[in-house]
Amino acid sequence: MTYQEFLQTKQDKRISAGFEVSKDDLNAHAFPYQKDIIQWALRKGRAAVFSDCGTGKSLMQLDFADQVCVHTGGNALIVAPLAVVEQTQLEGRKFGIDAAVCRTDADLKPGINITNYEMLEHFDSSLFNCVVLDESSILKSFTSSTRNLLIEKFAETPYKLCCTATPSPNDHTELGNHSEFLGIMNRTEMLATYFIHDGSDTSKWRLKGYGEKRFWEWVATWAVCVRYPADLGYSNDGFKLPELKMIEEIIETDPDDYELIPKRAETLSERRDARKRSLPERVKKAKEIVQADDEQYLVWCDFNNESAALHKELPDNTEVVGSDSPDKKASAAIGFKDGSIRVLVSKPSIYGFGMNWQNCHNIVFCGLSDSFEQFYQALRRCWRYGQQHAVNAYIILSDREGNILDNVKNKQKQMEELQSNMIALMREVTMREMQRTTRITEEYITKKKMEVPAWIA
Repeated sequence: MTYQEFLQTKQDKRISAGFEVSKDDLNAHAFPYQKDIIQWALRKGRAAVFSDCGTGKSLMQLDFADQVCVHTGGNALIVAPLAVVEQTQLEGRKFGIDAAVCRTDADLKPGINITNYEMLEHFDSSLFNCVVLDESSILKSFTSSTRNLLIEKFAETPYKLCCTATPSPNDHTELGNHSEFLGIMNRTEMLATYFIHDGSDTSKWRLKGYGEKRFWEWVATWAVCVRYPADLGYSNDGFKLPELKMIEEIIETDPDDYELIPKRAETLSERRDARKRSLPERVKKAKEIVQADDEQYLVWCDFNNESAALHKELPDNTEVVGSDSPDKKASAAIGFKDGSIRVLVSKPSIYGFGMNWQNCHNIVFCGLSDSFEQFYQALRRCWRYGQQHAVNAYIILSDREGNILDNVKNKQKQMEELQSNMIALMREVTMREMQRTTRITEEYITKKKMEVPAWIA
């Protein structure tokens, strides 16, 4: 190997393993920015679409899979969270794309098939030319058995698409796992190329000082990040988030014998104790909110005892817990979407990802966990593009849990700043990759004879 060849092995890999499709052949329901993303992803063959809630990821992934099926004559598998499977099938019908829900290989139909992550072991990956991961943030955990199974099972699948909301810019593990699943660069190679250990803690990595811009330019060669169409140079007409009203309902608690005022919970055990002590009052407040009118309400909780208490006290509610059957979870999700269920009580771990519930604009958080991502995703089930009303988000906490609320607000501000910076760094490469930017000029036709000034003549 010559030195020049050695240097070439160190260059970023920019893989295009797909095919060209005319925009006229893409789904007629797609917006212009969606068509450009689909066309770009098909040209890449293996790509990620990090697109915010309500920007049409379902249509983009369905049309991607449909185009691959037409091009190859083979089958595609969309893997989604359990509660999202039937919703994706219904979305496909709306756009004129047929997709079959399946649990095993025996259920497969020619074309597009949809299953949930829990059923992956029942499928032979060699039967598919294309795999699409809906809510692909499931790849986030480096040690996750699901993450490892996905990477190994679909290593030889020629066409791959990952779809999820815009990732946290400082969660480099998630980006590395996406890159590895797509076959772009494995996580270890990515870390060695762009990152450095932060001090003596080998579990913490940070971007090399000179490498930030280059890292995001590399990501832009295989992923597109978009919060709204304007991020890609399109009009935002029709893509305006409704007003979000964060309504804090603080439950006052009595101080302990050794306290003058209730002490804010600091440690994990203190927060759990405070949450346990305030449960009856929080449920009572949730009941007051839900009883105030006959509108739909989405009520989030985190623990089984909270779910049981809410189910017992709230009127007209349907409770969905982790031990419920897949059929019940799916039917409850559809029932809440079509309005036949007025109050839905559940956990973000069950319905927090992928559901499109713009039909509801009232959300109740009967307590908050320490996970900002879980809170944000649960909020975005209703607060998303296409929502026609201002969204009321009631956050019920005891006065001892103020630190949790402050932490959530700080993380939201930090995320917005980081995402803006990330998209700005990626924009130039993204536009060039997607639109194959060329210089457009128009011939200048003179309409008046030029007169040379006398002093020049």
